[in-house]
Amino acid sequence: MTLTDLNKPAELTLWSSRDPAHTAPGHRFTTLRAALAAATQAMDTGDAKPWIITDAGDILAPSWIALYRL
Repeated sequence: MTLTDLNKPAELTLWSSRDPAHTAPGHRFTTLRAALAAATQAMDTGDAKPWIITDAGDILAPSWIALYRL
């Protein structure tokens, strides 16, 4: 991943760590930077487990997002 990837589209899916497994809809963001900001806010305000898929196809797990939060 490079710094230019922060300006490319990404999809964020928020999973709950309390609810049983189900299908969660993804939310498309115009930039990875915006998706990361929304993911970290969801982690801070709730018990969300965010997963991000970048435009290049990289999958960012909740542990990666927590480590590299903006």
